[in-house]
Amino acid sequence: MLATAFFTQVALLTAALAQQSGIPDPASMAQFWDGETRMVNALWIENPPELKMGEGRDRVAVADVAGPGIITMIHFAMPPGLKLDREVVLRMFWDGEENPSVNCPLVDFFCDPNGDLEQVNSILVNKRRGWNAYFSMPFATSARIEIACDSARYPASWQRSPCYSYVMYRAVKEVPENLGYFHAQWNQQTLLLGREDYPVFDAEGRGHFIGWNVSIRGAAAPEAGYPVDENEKFFVDGESEASIEWQGIEDSFGYSWGFPESASSFPMTGWQPYCKVGAAAYRFCLNDRISFSKSISMRVGFGKNEDKSFFETFSKPENPLQFSSVAYWFQTEPHRPMPPLPDAHARRPVFAAAPPADPAKYLASGESVVLNCGKAPDDIEYLKEGWDFRLTRGFLFAGWKTEVNHCWADEKSLEFEVLCPKGAQGTLRLYLLDGDNFQGGRKESVAVCGRALGDFENFQQGQWLEVPISSTDTAQGRIPVVIKNLQDKSNAVVSLVRFVSK
Repeated sequence: MLATAFFTQVALLTAALAQQSGIPDPASMAQFWDGETRMVNALWIENPPELKMGEGRDRVAVADVAGPGIITMIHFAMPPGLKLDREVVLRMFWDGEENPSVNCPLVDFFCDPNGDLEQVNSILVNKRRGWNAYFSMPFATSARIEIACDSARYPASWQRSPCYSYVMYRAVKEVPENLGYFHAQWNQQTLLLGREDYPVFDAEGRGHFIGWNVSIRGAAAPEAGYPVDENEKFFVDGESEASIEWQGIEDSFGYSWGFPESASSFPMTGWQPYCKVGAAAYRFCLNDRISFSKSISMRVGFGKNEDKSFFETFSKPENPLQFSSVAYWFQTEPHRPMPPLPDAHARRPVFAAAPPADPAKYLASGESVVLNCGKAPDDIEYLKEGWDFRLTRGFLFAGWKTEVNHCWADEKSLEFEVLCPKGAQGTLRLYLLDGDNFQGGRKESVAVCGRALGDFENFQQGQWLEVPISSTDTAQGRIPVVIKNLQDKSNAVVSLVRFVSK
């Protein structure tokens, strides 16, 4: 009898710990739960307009539900191009708060830095043709989960954001008082680690840290390496010395003498090669969570007793390191306000796009803007300092069988601006191409700076338009272009944009 009672108590304790961690205990699957399982769909064509991205909407609440409840799963489907980077931001708000408790690029939330990994396998997040999270997220009165596309260059659209989402949650009568609110914070910084530590996150209140993901690589050149001797330090409740400090970044993820030659994914830890010679790794601390009563700070840097050569080497200007990370924790509210995210372009990792092979050739030819519209992974071939662009209406396409196989397009009116220094002069060059003779051939009108250039058709072999631009045209620092579709059931297109300065 005593033995039976003992094992019953162990089973109850195991189930309680599993429930607190958000990981179901297999032994409890036959146990009836209180409450009701519910779900919310968004982003897909079957949903109402206000739940879909694009057509003037750059922000969508994929879940906005009343409590009390506990979110148990979040899913996002990949866009049609099967690629998403840090343009889309994920935010979560609990109980009507104004400052989000989760604020990070959507892909990084799922241990997928910049969306560059093919797959992720862990106990709490995974990726393979979609992103899934299984964190337990309790809320008392309301939960709002939203995504936002905040690119300064491209309009929000179904092409550049997840095309479907669902959120699973359990409506309950009340949430136990001993459950904290879920938080996640992203950061990215390029620094000299020999001079300063990398800040992962800071929190105030009562709570516990449950894990993080990180990418690290040398930022001086695409082939630059990184050290693995940096330490992960936790300063709890105002400590001046870290009470918890992993010695060696690979050891903190369960490896040794550097990361292994090949990727590996365990439930709590894993790593993958990232951006040539960098590393991307995750670690969850479900049975060794780090508790705090007042505050916690997490930093990455060399230990104070580390070999001095590391401080010297990584204090040199030619040896910067770039870190990006997401920290996950639970805490009481209110929380310390999340810092604002940098703009979408600044969130990209160093070397996310290859630099021009020879920038001097553009300067020699006088070209200030060289855009390959719709070409993956990036439209931009060259932008002179002070020049930029904004696609205000339209979408990206690549897939024609022609040599130039890409374009910007819109069914009604394709609209964009070349942003330039005020008073700039030169020639705007537009390349029109009907790469697939769509609906029997495209027909479109073109206007630049409000001046109609005429109607154009039969450009299946490609056609350049050259438009003189005066200082009067650029007095506002912009060159607006409007291309209207004149063919029923077709679309307006442009494939290449160039500006040659005087």
